[in-house]
Amino acid sequence: MEELKHECGVAMIRLLKPLEYYEKKYGTWAYGFNKLYLMMEKQHNRGQEGAGFATVKLNTEPGNEYMFREKAEGKDAITEIFSRVKQDMVGELYMGHLRYSTTGKSGLTYVHPFLRRNNWKAKNLCICGNFNMTNIDHVFQKITAQGQCPRIYSDSYIMLEWMGHRLDREVERNFVEAQRQGLEGRDITDYIDQHVEMSNVLQTTMPDFDGGYVVCGLTGSGEMFAMRDPWGIRPAFYYRDDEVVALASERPVLQTTFDISSDAVCELKAGQALLVKQNGKVDVRQIIPQRGDKACSFERIYFSRGNDEDIYKERLLLGEQLTGSILKAIDKDVHHTVFSFIPNTAEVAYYGMLRGFKQYINQRKIERISNLGHIPTPEELEDILKDYVRSEKAAWKDIKLRTFITEGNSRNDLASHVYDVTYGILEPQRDNLVIIDDSIVRGTTLKESIIKILARLQPKKIVIVSSAPQIRYPDYYGIDMARLEEFCAFRACIQLLKDRHMESLIDTVYRKCKDELQKNDGSMECAVKELYRPFTVEELNVKMVEMLCPADVETPIELVFQSIEGLHKACPNHHGDWYFTGDYPTPGGTRLCLKAFVNYIENVYNQETK
Repeated sequence: MEELKHECGVAMIRLLKPLEYYEKKYGTWAYGFNKLYLMMEKQHNRGQEGAGFATVKLNTEPGNEYMFREKAEGKDAITEIFSRVKQDMVGELYMGHLRYSTTGKSGLTYVHPFLRRNNWKAKNLCICGNFNMTNIDHVFQKITAQGQCPRIYSDSYIMLEWMGHRLDREVERNFVEAQRQGLEGRDITDYIDQHVEMSNVLQTTMPDFDGGYVVCGLTGSGEMFAMRDPWGIRPAFYYRDDEVVALASERPVLQTTFDISSDAVCELKAGQALLVKQNGKVDVRQIIPQRGDKACSFERIYFSRGNDEDIYKERLLLGEQLTGSILKAIDKDVHHTVFSFIPNTAEVAYYGMLRGFKQYINQRKIERISNLGHIPTPEELEDILKDYVRSEKAAWKDIKLRTFITEGNSRNDLASHVYDVTYGILEPQRDNLVIIDDSIVRGTTLKESIIKILARLQPKKIVIVSSAPQIRYPDYYGIDMARLEEFCAFRACIQLLKDRHMESLIDTVYRKCKDELQKNDGSMECAVKELYRPFTVEELNVKMVEMLCPADVETPIELVFQSIEGLHKACPNHHGDWYFTGDYPTPGGTRLCLKAFVNYIENVYNQETK
C-alpha cells in the first residue's frame, strides 16, 4: 500500500572482445549501451529518483577523453541519460545506477556514479552502489585524521575518497616497483595500468565499513569490480561468457538481457568481489571472510521483481501459508467471502492465497462426497462442485492525484481517493472481503484511503492480510525506514503500554538503550525488543485496527500478518529479518536502533506526554 523506497539498482558490463567484433556481429556500435540500457530499464523498480552511467574506453592516446559519465534526476532519468549517448563515448567498460534516496538528500550531487579525477589513468575512480553504511561517522573520523578533507558528508563521497586514497597508494606501489625494474616514461605508466590490483584496494578499505552494500567501480585504466557485504545483505548476480561479463542487482535482468537460463547466472557471495582486469581476466575473490548469512528478506517479499523463478515461488508460498489464519478470521465462511489484493506488488502472494483456498475447498468437496455414504446423484454432485473461491479485483490504484488545494481537509480528502473499488462484487452486509498486501508499514494509506474505500462496498467484515510479518524496527541498510515512530506496530505497542499503565517499561527500555550505547559495538544488545514482549501479535493487531480505522467506518476490521516462522519457511535462504525481529546483522544496525529509541523518547514521546 505504502511505497517503500529502496537504495538502489546496479548494472555493469565488460566487453571482452574488440569493439569491432560487436559492431560486425550485432550490426551496431552501441551494443554495450543497448545492453546497459536494457539492464537498467529492467531494474527501474529499484530507483526512480535518479540514474547515471559511466563508461571507460581502453587504449586511448593522451589528449583524448577515455572516461565518460552522465547523470540525471527524476523518473525519466534513464531515458534522459541515454539520449546523450554519442559514438565517441563507446568503450569496453559500462556501469549504470538507479537511485532511491534513503537519507532524504536529493539533487544531482547525490546521484551515482561518483567520479574522482586524476591525470594518471589508473588513479581515476568511478563508483556507484546499492548501499547504506551505518558507521560513516567512524570512517569520516578515520580519513580526516589522516589529513583528508571530503567535500561532502555522505557515505558515497566518503567511500569514494577513502577508496581513492587507497587506489593512489596502490598506483604508487606499482610506480616504485616499475622504477626498481628499470622502466622509464610511458613504460612505467603501462606497467602501472597492467598491474593495479583492485583486491588490494578493497581489502584495505571495505573492512572499515559497517552496512549492507554492493559497491561497484571502474578505473580509468580499465579495472572493473563489484563487491558484496560480508553479511550478504544486499544482492548481486553475475554472468560471464567469452563475449561479456555482466553484473546486476537481480537475476532475471541478466537472463532477459542476455537470453540465458537461471543456471547460467551466479550469485556473488557474501564478502566476495567480482574483479575484471584491464586485460579481461575475470576473478571472483573473497575480500572479507563471510560474517553472517543475512540476505535481505524484503528483497523477496517486495523489492525485487517477482519474475525471478525462486522469488515467484516464495511469494506464492507466503500467500498460501496464510490460509489457516484467514479461515479463522472469516469463521471458515469461504462461501460468503470475496478475495482480492492491493495492486501491484502483492499480486503473486494473492495467487498463493487463492491456491491455498482452492486446496481447502477441494478437500472439503472430497469430504462431503465421502460422507454421503452412497454414489452421489447428479444434483448432489452439482451442489458440491459449485463451491468455489470467489476472487475479484476489489481495489484499483489511480494515478497520483495532485493536491493543488493546500488546506488540510481538502488535501486529506484528495488523498483518500488514491484507490478506488469495483462496485457490485459482493453482497452488502453478508459477504466478507479479504484483501492481501505485501506489507503494512506506516498504516497511513490504510487510514487515509484503503479502509474508507473498501468500506463503501459494505462488507460484513474486512480482513486485511500482510504477506510479511509485523514491521517493528527500523532498517539501516538501504530502505527508507529509519524512525521507530513511523511504524504502526510500534505506535500500537506504545499505546498499549500506556493503556495498561506500563509506562515504567518505556522508561526502563530508554535507560537500557542509553546504557547499551556506552558499550563497544560488538557487545551491544537491542533493548528495544523488550517493549514488545508483554504483548501477543493478536493484541498488537487489535490495537492497530483501533488506531487506523477511521471514526466514520463501522465495518469490523481484522488484521492478519505472516508469522516469522512462515517467513523463514517461504524464504529459507534469506535470513535477514531485523525489521521484524530486531536481530540486526551488524553492530552498526543495533547502535542506530538504540539511538532511534532514545531520539524518540527525547524528541517525540516527551512532547506527546506533555
